[in-house]
Parts: sequence; C-alpha cells; structure tokens
Amino acid sequence: MQIDRRHCLGLLAGSLLAHDASAAGPAMSSVTAYSFSFQGLKGGELRLGDYAGKPILVVNTASFCGYTPQYTTLQQLWTRYHDRGLTIIGVPSNDFGQQEPGDAEQIADVTHGMGVTFPIAAKAKVVGAGAHPFYKWAASEQPANPPTWNFHKYLIGRNGHIAAVFATTMEPNDPRIIQAIVKELPGA
Repeated sequence: MQIDRRHCLGLLAGSLLAHDASAAGPAMSSVTAYSFSFQGLKGGELRLGDYAGKPILVVNTASFCGYTPQYTTLQQLWTRYHDRGLTIIGVPSNDFGQQEPGDAEQIADVTHGMGVTFPIAAKAKVVGAGAHPFYKWAASEQPANPPTWNFHKYLIGRNGHIAAVFATTMEPNDPRIIQAIVKELPGA
C-alpha cells in the first residue's frame, strides 16, 4: 500500500486543528472532504483535494437499481456545469439490495452504456463499520443524513464541507439540486 505524503500531512494538520478548535468550544470539523480520495474504477486515484475550491457531487450508485436511470441526469449535470467547476463522482456500492454485484468491468459496461463520462470510483462500502473513510467523515458531518439507499447525493461546497444532502428519490435535475450547485460554483 502506497502512502500519499500530502494525504498524511493533511490528516495530521486536520487533527491538530481539530484539537485546537475543540478547546475553543463546539465547531465544525476542520477535516474537509479534500482529505479523502477514492480508487478509480479503471485504476488511479480520484483525489478530492484536486477539486479544492470547487463543488463536488458525490453519489453512491448501483447498476441494477430502480434509480439507475439517474446516471443519465447526473451526466446532464456534468455536461452543463463541468466547465464551470462542478465535479461529479459516482461511487458504486453493493450496500443496498445487492444491486451492484459486478466487478469493475461490469460496472464500466453499465456506465459506458448510459453515456457516463464523469469519474466513477471503484466499488466501495458507504455504510457501516467498513465504510469508505469519506462516508465515515460524511456521517460525522451530517449524522442525520446518511445514505439509506443507492443514489444518495452529498454536495461538497467550495469550503470542503457538506453544503447539501439530497435523498435518493430527488432527481439530479431537481431545481433544488441545481440551485445548490450553482450557489457553490466558483464566481457565484
């Protein structure tokens, strides 16, 4: 396992800042989404820190879910707002209803078939003790809003914290999602 020095330094700095902040009283965690990364579906690493200062929509996905058509509207958001700074990252997960049983090649086939060009992470757990560190952090930032099904959406704001949470049932082209994204775009 390769250790990323920037990631370790970021976590160390975040823990020191969190300790200092706790002395001053309750406050939002100084650790941000930019401290985390996902393995890419086709290899490599998707470092959220590479998108610092820009909004990121992180969506846990599944290939065989009734909400899988949301890939299409997520792609529309990506096409519409990517040039203005929005990043969307799909995180395939088999946590709900066993609706993502496939391997990376099968997931790639589904996303490619739906025209997806935004980054897709390798399959990960999003709930429970074995959840990906990003999702553990998100649960600590938004304890009342954990994923309860596929296509749960976290909007990370320009400050690296969760700006909004959108339920599975909310379509990605819902005006409330678009409004929240536009508010977080650079220059907004």
